[in-house]
Amino acid sequence: MLRKLVASLLALISLAALPTVAHARLQCVTYARQISDVQISGNARDWWGNAEGTYERGVEPKAGAVLAFAGTRAMPYGHVAVVRKVVDARHILIDHANWSGPGAVDRGVVAVDVSPAGAWSEVRVWYAPTKSVGLRASPAHGFIYPRTLTATAEVKAASKG
Repeated sequence: MLRKLVASLLALISLAALPTVAHARLQCVTYARQISDVQISGNARDWWGNAEGTYERGVEPKAGAVLAFAGTRAMPYGHVAVVRKVVDARHILIDHANWSGPGAVDRGVVAVDVSPAGAWSEVRVWYAPTKSVGLRASPAHGFIYPRTLTATAEVKAASKG
């Protein structure tokens, strides 16, 4: 009994001694679900496929949409980010987590479409440690549009029509 008490006490003390980030790092998928109307489960690399039949998808950036990155050797689980604002056809501001550092949240940072066709298939993203967009382009599938965004667009189209 005393041995279990001592072990529990040591575990509690070691837990308190670790930095908060070591306890639970905020992941990009958790953050994207928290701040968007896109509610998909699974690793970020799977969001594009998991969205099929549930959410509309495309290559046009829209505020509120989720930008889905493919998995790569450098980021095997992929990545997702929420579009905060469309600046122009090739520049958007995004909110996302776990890009610039473990568990770090970046809000309103720039993402740049560097794909030859302007299809958001290759994206460079602001990287806080270097205070610049990343040195490498990351492959992206495109944008997943929340149902609320789609419904708003349908209402606007019907009122014009």
